[in-house]
Amino acid sequence: MDRLINKFCNVLLLLTAMIWGFAFVAQSVAMNNIGPWSFVFSRFLLATITLIPISIYSNLLSLKKGNSNIFNINSKVHYIKKTIKGGMICGIFLGLASVTQQIGLLSTSVGKAGFITSLYVVIVPILNYIIYKRYDKKNIVIVMLALLGLYMISFKTGTELLIEKGDGLILLCSILFSLQIISIDYFIKEINPVLLSNVQFLFASIVGFIGMMIFETIELKNVIEAAVPILYAGIMSSAIGYTFQVIGQKYTDPSIATIILSMESVFSALAGWIILKQHLTGKELLGCLLVFIAVVLTELL
Repeated sequence: MDRLINKFCNVLLLLTAMIWGFAFVAQSVAMNNIGPWSFVFSRFLLATITLIPISIYSNLLSLKKGNSNIFNINSKVHYIKKTIKGGMICGIFLGLASVTQQIGLLSTSVGKAGFITSLYVVIVPILNYIIYKRYDKKNIVIVMLALLGLYMISFKTGTELLIEKGDGLILLCSILFSLQIISIDYFIKEINPVLLSNVQFLFASIVGFIGMMIFETIELKNVIEAAVPILYAGIMSSAIGYTFQVIGQKYTDPSIATIILSMESVFSALAGWIILKQHLTGKELLGCLLVFIAVVLTELL
């Protein structure tokens, strides 16, 4: 039974990678009508509302079955506080990561954004060492390989060593996503995964709302024009994709989960090529290949 659950979760993670990969197109297209903060607020508010009934049902089912693996805190008050704390931390990282990704997409291609975002699989081991003092010599070589790939993707040809604004923001996004992944690993041990996902969406939408009120002016007409990208990002990428991620991280071996999720970069490049007709140069393609190899080696060596 455990093996069957593991296989099922691997399928969920693969679907997540595909959903996230094609979401880059939706995120890029949405910027034609609304700002990045407005988009983040809209998608995660929609995700929060969409997941509420499923979240309530999931928790009631857990309580009814008395499943200690999901609901294993004696005090209900403590459980609620832990859920709010976990959802808030994960949600803030998710909201900030999403908005930096949105802003970055204004000045970089979908394919490049997908590959640079995939660096979270390299960054996570570094953060694990900083936080938990877990050290592995092979990670030094892998990080150098990934940085070489990032250089080839991000730096323009010629003698100028100027990284594009969009690429730098996507790298920052990757770091923030890494913090979100580590936070999920920490809190998921004690919280229902669907509930944690729902609460993180709420706080991610709050991050978007604050930024929207400060930096942007939103009009209903523009939101309606961006309805399709918002619906895809809100329901598919957020409500379904991120919930699959949380469930997958709880029931699947972390090394398998991260390598499957890294396929997001492949799907994003494919989506950019098929839908947006975006092309990468030979140098950028080689850089993408090096980053992808680094992502794979992180989990295979």
